[in-house]
Amino acid sequence: MFRKMRRFRQELSQEECRKILQEEKRGVLAVLGDDEYPYTVPIDYYYDPGEDRIYFHGAGEGHKIDAIRRHDKVTFCVYDRGHTEGDDWALYIKSVVVFGRIGIIEDHSLALQAARNIGLKFYPSVDDVDEVIKRSGARITCLELVIEHVTGKLVHEK
Repeated sequence: MFRKMRRFRQELSQEECRKILQEEKRGVLAVLGDDEYPYTVPIDYYYDPGEDRIYFHGAGEGHKIDAIRRHDKVTFCVYDRGHTEGDDWALYIKSVVVFGRIGIIEDHSLALQAARNIGLKFYPSVDDVDEVIKRSGARITCLELVIEHVTGKLVHEK
């Protein structure tokens, strides 16, 4: 169902892909938007390695939510900061593309937990996260991406 990587020598292992998903903080979510144009949005996320799922939070309405309600297949791309080797100016970048199905988390307590896990990646303390959730928890909309396929690649910008 999913294509094999053409440049297989640059392919990352599944373990390396999941490590990048755990360590990075932001990615780009691609949905099938209005008039079937791809719509991409940079977004914060939380990867749960135990469940092998990715969680997002945001507004409960808008282009992204409308697109997800129409079509649940998405891709999500994450890449690291890159590194150089020797005197080479060009970056080596590891990127991961996730294919899967996404949906709105209807169980409010699960949505709050997902939002909390996302917040813990960014806020300086647990108390700060809990305060934000206390203030805005009633309005939180969270999404769950059920992973169907993951691929990753090391790219040299040169």
